[in-house]
Amino acid sequence: MVMNGENPANGDRSGPASASASGSGDRPAPVGLRERKKRLTYQAVSDAAITMFLERGFDKVSVAEVAAAADISKPTLFRYFPAKEDLVLHRFADHEDEAARVVTDRAPDETPLDALRRHFLDGLDRRDPVTGLCDAPQVLAFLRLLYGTPSLVARLHAYQGRSEAALARALGGGLSDRLAAGQIIAVLRILALENWRRIDAGESADRVYAGAVQAAEEAFVQLRTGLEPLPHPRG
Repeated sequence: MVMNGENPANGDRSGPASASASGSGDRPAPVGLRERKKRLTYQAVSDAAITMFLERGFDKVSVAEVAAAADISKPTLFRYFPAKEDLVLHRFADHEDEAARVVTDRAPDETPLDALRRHFLDGLDRRDPVTGLCDAPQVLAFLRLLYGTPSLVARLHAYQGRSEAALARALGGGLSDRLAAGQIIAVLRILALENWRRIDAGESADRVYAGAVQAAEEAFVQLRTGLEPLPHPRG
């Protein structure tokens, strides 16, 4: 997820990830003034809301208070954010199709699973908050707000469902692709949640890193080999 001041380039996905191969001078189309203003409004309203939620708790801040703090009307706020929970989960918007983009943009000789494994391990190395392996104070505060609020956790499932659907389309869109996408997104979610739980319990990201890498490697092996349980020694 993109936190305040982190990875700002990830927040602007107005054009293709790279220039078109048809011409070396091609550039993504510039973002218009109206669209830039819209994005700034989204960010400003979300920032104001999250600041208030962190200070007082999600359930103790009304939408009307958020609108007043952002200097917009309540109906205008709902045009940007259909539900109160979206004020927080807006931070996940840039990651909804991340797995799908990794698969689509992979090298010709790289399998989808290899590309996703590489991307997740790289995220662990960079302490990307989306992997759960980040102990920056503002990230910890945000995740405690998220996982400590049942309505936000419930709403998060909708975002993850869209991630799964996007990945399934990138894989081909068939039934086997949808099954694979469901398993992959679940694995990424569980890995990130386990990393977050260890850090929330007091461990540093550096201390958790080795175990997080090992868990990710084992998870991707299981994705490759199927769900047959590993043999356990008899007691």
